[in-house]
Amino acid sequence: MRAARVGLVVAAVVAAGCGLAPAPDDDQGSRKNGPTAQTGPSELVTKSLQDVERFWQAKFPSVADGKAFQPVKGGYHPYTESKPPPDCGGQPFAYQPNAFYCPDGDFIAWDNQQLIPQLQEAFGPLLVGVVMAHEYGHAIQARLGDSEQPTVVLEQQADCYAGAWLAEVQAGRSTAFKKPSAGQVDNTVAGILMLRDQPGTPALAEGAHGNAFDRVRALQEGVQQGVAKCASYNESNLQVTEVPFSTREEAATGGDLPYEDAINLLAKDAQDYWTRTYPELPGGGAWQQLRVEGFRAGSPPDCKDPDEQAEGAAFYCPAGDFVAFDSSDLGPRLHERIGDFAVGMLLGDLFSRAAQDRRGESTEDKAGQLTVDCLAGSWTNDLLTRDNQSNEGVRLSPGDLDEAVTALLAFGRAGDNAGPSAFDRIAAYRKGVLEGLGVCV
Repeated sequence: MRAARVGLVVAAVVAAGCGLAPAPDDDQGSRKNGPTAQTGPSELVTKSLQDVERFWQAKFPSVADGKAFQPVKGGYHPYTESKPPPDCGGQPFAYQPNAFYCPDGDFIAWDNQQLIPQLQEAFGPLLVGVVMAHEYGHAIQARLGDSEQPTVVLEQQADCYAGAWLAEVQAGRSTAFKKPSAGQVDNTVAGILMLRDQPGTPALAEGAHGNAFDRVRALQEGVQQGVAKCASYNESNLQVTEVPFSTREEAATGGDLPYEDAINLLAKDAQDYWTRTYPELPGGGAWQQLRVEGFRAGSPPDCKDPDEQAEGAAFYCPAGDFVAFDSSDLGPRLHERIGDFAVGMLLGDLFSRAAQDRRGESTEDKAGQLTVDCLAGSWTNDLLTRDNQSNEGVRLSPGDLDEAVTALLAFGRAGDNAGPSAFDRIAAYRKGVLEGLGVCV
């Protein structure tokens, strides 16, 4: 029995205002002799930093021409509104829920009143470890003499270094955290989305850290390619997608089209994209127009084949050769909770699923789902790289790539616990976005 489906669990989108609903997952990746979900913020941060130092003790010589690693000399300092951190370069203290590395004092400080407790409660201890690994990344930059790059480069390089440490945790080599589950890593990525710049922030703005798409990309490059990749970051080779709004009207709307306009325009654009590109795929050919049907929740259209069944809130029906989605509940909630390009991701997944099935390729196993995500990314690449001065068709707005990442986190394992994690799905999607159709098949 074939069931080509997206299988999105609508409740995951409905439950949270931003479309993210990370759930507690056993002890959130902590070792029995290390931090747990109940560990106090100061102990959690200290154990995390000790593990990050252990990591850099081994890795630093490989990016520093063999030089030995020197831990931060100024120590670790929790602070609150009433208990400030040590002086940092003579700057007056103004309480902010933040974490930072101070190069003048060579110390790391963090807000123990709001930031760390809230991150730990909402996303689990592992995100706190990643935040601390990010701050230690700035200490590494100071030791390597790499602190003169634009802020967005330094911040994403620190994200990348944090990802390299996360790979150590995933490999089971951490002294503070046990090997995390896929769900715990996905929760950590969800937390990073909360730490992004506001959509429309120029990449070279003072203090810019990056949009969610770029920050997750940097973290994943660290996980996948290690500290050598991170150390190579500079202004000329870093792929940054963060851009400002182009008009006041775009800024006022956040770049979001009305729901019906988004459905109609994005479906037409996806249709046009596959008409142009499907002949390029192995096993492709002339693209036959794909019918898109909306349905009311609980009343999906008939696939017209006893061996096929429609499952989930969105699906592709091979026998009827159409895609369908719940346009009364799922679609509007994606649009409302996340944004118009969350709807675009839903359509991108459905069209890519149809393209894979039409050329006789699986969409049901892990590899098949990741190819679908990459193909959806290739359509986004087309939107991203087209002439933004043209008044024809649609183009991406600031925040759209973040909406895509958020949607993939909401989609998660597509209703299949054996399917790829959201982390892996985002990585596959990112590959298509940055490199285009050719890398997907």
